[in-house]
Amino acid sequence: MIHSHSRISFSILLLFFLFSTITSFGVGWYTGELHERRSEVPAGEGEVVNKNDTPKDISEDIDFQQFWDVWNYIKEQYYKQPVSETDLYYGAMQGMLNGLEDDYSTFFTPEEAEKFINEINGTFEGIGAEIGVKNDQLQIVSPLPGTPAEKAGLLIGDWILAIDDVMTTGMAVEEAVSKIRGEGGTQVVLTIGRQGGVEIVEVSVTRDTIVVDSVRWETDENRLMTIKISTFNSDTLALFQEAVNEALTSNVQGIILDVRGNPGGLLTSAIDIASLWVGDEIIVIEKAQENAQAYAGFLSARLEGVPTVILVNEGSASASEIVSGALQDYHVAILVGAQTFGKGSVQDYQELPDGSAVKVTIAQWYTPNGRSINETGIAPDIEVEYTLEEYQAGIDPQKDKAIDILLHSYESTLESTFAQE
Repeated sequence: MIHSHSRISFSILLLFFLFSTITSFGVGWYTGELHERRSEVPAGEGEVVNKNDTPKDISEDIDFQQFWDVWNYIKEQYYKQPVSETDLYYGAMQGMLNGLEDDYSTFFTPEEAEKFINEINGTFEGIGAEIGVKNDQLQIVSPLPGTPAEKAGLLIGDWILAIDDVMTTGMAVEEAVSKIRGEGGTQVVLTIGRQGGVEIVEVSVTRDTIVVDSVRWETDENRLMTIKISTFNSDTLALFQEAVNEALTSNVQGIILDVRGNPGGLLTSAIDIASLWVGDEIIVIEKAQENAQAYAGFLSARLEGVPTVILVNEGSASASEIVSGALQDYHVAILVGAQTFGKGSVQDYQELPDGSAVKVTIAQWYTPNGRSINETGIAPDIEVEYTLEEYQAGIDPQKDKAIDILLHSYESTLESTFAQE
């Protein structure tokens, strides 16, 4: 059964493509989508497990005493003494998450948790690129505009084969992020595989303090406004509303919404942005085990009827796909570009009493029409290739196509595109 909710529940859902930004904002700085508020496991609540006890509801096949036997064996026999109990404790929790074999479920130490939240808020030190895992390969989801990653020449889709000569085979996103990020002014050397690994290059990047402007916009001489959303942060809606105010005051002819290279962010922000076109319609459906919830917008549809083209590519993930998929389902925007990344899972982020945290995949999300995009992504209505040579020459054929549609053929393109369904 699907239940409709006008606002998101209390938990923090990381839909995002791991905002694991190697800025480390990593998915990639990370992820993906956070609900506006973080849920906590209150100190003092929950069952206390004595080392001689067995937790409730554990399988009879599991001898929990064996855990403590290994713990004591390490404490007594490991050749480097003393052994940090804190490191063993946190390592055991990370091991539990590793047992899920899920790239997006992980454990954060207190220091890692603090960095993760700071990155979600849009300020961090690193190189300014989101990273993720696709087909078991660490890769660049997107270098953020104006960051060291972009200036060093890193490209969407680059494989990260090694970090400072450490091979990344089997490396988790969070571990890669921790190796890539660091103090401003220091350098990290990435071994990059390009064009499917055919070309191997080493890229040296100098880290810096990264501040992400989540929304930028401009209006051209044809009265077409381009709104670029780099991430869906806590300030995205306010900035986007400023752009909308300007667009409506200027009576623009159309809007180009550019979410290329946008790895995600706050789920609530994505829902808010989409609702500016479709009002209180359902924006996204979340399915967890036997249950499903439909989340609707609550803002007025200020952009209803405004011709809109959305630019997408392989770096458009999670929250970007939520917005794009919803507006595509409601036939209020035309998608131009390339197939999106395909991040359709939902992570729940729980803070623990000592400041550490866990992030666990709890659901998958679907578009209003029930489409799953996980691992497959969203196909654009009009596919337009964007080559490396065009990028380096400052040519943007995808944006050029969007402009052409808005100026000459929006209504007919909209009609012919959705008449095929």
